[in-house]
Amino acid sequence: MRYDSVTDIIGDTPLLRIDPAVHGLASVDLYAKLELFNPFGSVKDRAAWNMARPGLPDAVERGSTLVELSSGNTAKALALIAGMHGLGFKSVTNRMKVPEIKELLLLLGAEIEELPGRSECLDPTDTEDPLTRFHQELSEPGSAYLHTDQYFNARNADAHAAGTGPEIVRDLDGRAPDFFVACVGTAGSSTGVARVLRAHNPEVEVVGLVAHKSDFVPGIRTIDEVQEVGLFDPGAYGRIDAVTSGEAIEGMLTLARRCGVLSGPTGGAAYFGAVRHLRPYDAELTASGRRATAVFIVCDRIESYLGYVRKRRPDLFGAEARGASVAALSEDEVAKAVSLDVAEARRWIAAEDPLVVDLRSPFAYAALHIEGSVNIVDELFEELVRDGLPFSKSRPVLLACPVGERSAGFAALLTRLGHPDVRSLAGGIVAWRDGGGELVRE
Repeated sequence: MRYDSVTDIIGDTPLLRIDPAVHGLASVDLYAKLELFNPFGSVKDRAAWNMARPGLPDAVERGSTLVELSSGNTAKALALIAGMHGLGFKSVTNRMKVPEIKELLLLLGAEIEELPGRSECLDPTDTEDPLTRFHQELSEPGSAYLHTDQYFNARNADAHAAGTGPEIVRDLDGRAPDFFVACVGTAGSSTGVARVLRAHNPEVEVVGLVAHKSDFVPGIRTIDEVQEVGLFDPGAYGRIDAVTSGEAIEGMLTLARRCGVLSGPTGGAAYFGAVRHLRPYDAELTASGRRATAVFIVCDRIESYLGYVRKRRPDLFGAEARGASVAALSEDEVAKAVSLDVAEARRWIAAEDPLVVDLRSPFAYAALHIEGSVNIVDELFEELVRDGLPFSKSRPVLLACPVGERSAGFAALLTRLGHPDVRSLAGGIVAWRDGGGELVRE
């Protein structure tokens, strides 16, 4: 086949049947929508092209720069699209958490601006957040940028309502599946596809997968973060389940080693979450002699996440696992971590003088932090903890992150490792600010 532009190759990705010998479901036909076959390597190619395309002629005429609040696949696709049209691209983000993506963006000529956002996800109601202020400036009429605005642009979801969803129905011989499982990031693909599938089968069960509150899975929001995404509609999902990074990696390994699909962790999470959700239904279907069909999305490829996987599963690379990790904690352990609300934390600080550790990025810490706190970025903190307790047991510790999720996980981990008095700030720095706690600038 011949094409005039690489963007003509976007979409029409394969729908692959997963061998029942792999997933073990006797009465469910499980299919993977292989979005990693898009030309730029991910499901975000569809949304990036659909969002950017209408404004490109004017942007080229004015010499504008494309800009997006993204640290992942959307940024990658937009950087390539911008370059094809002789334009620059700027990625604005709280923090680049996957080093390989950052390196690739730099290789593509992108400009990366890491602003000190209060949380990992844009919150349009937080008018003091630098990310929110930047978003508002980009959205003003007459902006010098072409802002694709993936969190609120309806063309994000429309790309999947026009392409991904109809392709699934077509490849299932005109039928919608009984189950559709998708990870929730910007919510564009899950809501866009769900809209189409429900038009063909109002009874289709849509399962949205989010990251466990104390964990990080690339491309997936936690349940608290998705509430801040403009495209997120709780009514689009029949059920929302959480997955951990360990489960995502296990699913990724199964797809790669058993199915020959070089999926990234997001696709691994979708596979793991799909099989886990379908297993109880499978028993009922088998008993009744009926069959069902399910589809999940493989969002992108494995190569960009080798560092991410190596940190969590060094054994896969021939290295010995060191210490413990947040990903190894059970939900019950995290739930039992001692958390203090703002009033309790202020009294405890005054009475016990704990070591206050701020786990946010250096940018966020420099902008505003609790007086007397020390800054250890969560990723570095996890590396320190792998080798044992990073500080003495003789002094109590209060951990703080943007909204209290990561700090709770680390509090549970330090407790497991034997620290006698470590606590988490419930609601994080955002709650401290909203509760009248004093914050200082570096």
